[in-house]
Amino acid sequence: MRKLFGTDGIRGTANTEPITASTALAVAQAAGAEFLRGDHRHLVVIGKDTRLSGYLLEPALTAGFVSVGMDVVLLGPLPTPAVAMLTRSLRADLGVVISASHNPYQDNGIKLFGPDGYKLSDDVERAIEARVARGAGGQLAAPDSLGQAQRLDDALGRYIEFVKNSFPRGLRLDGLKIVVDCANGAAYRVAPTVFYELGAEVVPLAVEPDGFNINKDCGATAPGKLCQAVLDHGADLGVALDGDADRMVMADENGRLVDGDQILGLIARSWRESEVLRGGGIVGTVMANLGLERYLAGLGLDLRRTPVGDRYVVERMREGGYNLGGEQSGHIVLSDYSTTGDGLIAALQVLAVLVQDGGKASQVTRVFEPLPQVLKNVPLGGGISPETALEDAAVRAAVAAGERALGRGGRLLIRKSGTEPVVRVMGEGEDAKAVGDVVETIARTIAKAVG
Repeated sequence: MRKLFGTDGIRGTANTEPITASTALAVAQAAGAEFLRGDHRHLVVIGKDTRLSGYLLEPALTAGFVSVGMDVVLLGPLPTPAVAMLTRSLRADLGVVISASHNPYQDNGIKLFGPDGYKLSDDVERAIEARVARGAGGQLAAPDSLGQAQRLDDALGRYIEFVKNSFPRGLRLDGLKIVVDCANGAAYRVAPTVFYELGAEVVPLAVEPDGFNINKDCGATAPGKLCQAVLDHGADLGVALDGDADRMVMADENGRLVDGDQILGLIARSWRESEVLRGGGIVGTVMANLGLERYLAGLGLDLRRTPVGDRYVVERMREGGYNLGGEQSGHIVLSDYSTTGDGLIAALQVLAVLVQDGGKASQVTRVFEPLPQVLKNVPLGGGISPETALEDAAVRAAVAAGERALGRGGRLLIRKSGTEPVVRVMGEGEDAKAVGDVVETIARTIAKAVG
């Protein structure tokens, strides 16, 4: 069992365990020691989002890596996929992202990438945890072998050019007005620049981070402002990123939301037609809408489901030779370009189809009719674990009754979040009212059980 690492690195409330300076120092020392392999000069790159607590964690991580003899390159605020890319580009031994992604400012996290740019496996994370438990001990470097730290001044420019190069040659965004909501997060400088340099008229939103406003009523997890801005500005399309820009959702010209399932369906069809889709299908999660699965089946493509978490999507993609996968929430993984979810590259793939098709976003991006799906989060509290709550007799009875009510054409998914202290209750079926009633009943019963 991993104690520090969850589904997306280490995460929690800033300045409380495990997101403290002391734990960050210990994790850096342990991760650095784990990746001291060979006689070369070892290197780690560190990027972050715009949270105030980044100033707490960045120097602690830097000190930890330097103390075990690793050089550190500091990237400053930069999207998670940029850090993954630069880890490979700079031939680093480790990449680190200080971010809690879509969570509010008071949370933060530590994500680690290996030298190949992929998130670490469960086994490696367990090995790092074991080193943390043992303490630094003999892994500290001698005074003449300490690492050095420096900043990479052109990190933004390198990533901007990398993203632009994913857009098909010969295409431009000239004539398109695009609203770009950067969630006051890591992409607040790079995202507007990418779209502008490719020819679009850009309307930037949430590009004034202050350490506290990341994801606050903006971005991919709160797209209402994006949808309204598209209408207010008469834009052709809107793009909303989350705090670390590894996920993305869109809004069409009518202000209607386009989620990750629609984006996956659109790219899958486009890549199938251009004969670049590999694996005979795509990889999604258990949250993927049944409408997407049916749509793909009509194209002769499979949908391979994994547990929630883009790392599990990526693992399945690598195992099965797929080059497209993602999550309904907007994590879209295009392995021809990136080793992790990249909101900007995914947006450009959709825009490429829009430019080539010549139609409106509402026509191009609505590729299937989703089944009614309802998701409700139940906060944990009362000192009871989610596992215990889900074994509660009343909860089990409510779940059984819900399954009967939805029948064979529906499904229920109840799970503990790996990134937030909540239990997620998802229902899906043909009848929207029935789905809503079932989810509400189960959520209310769980809330009572957790007290």
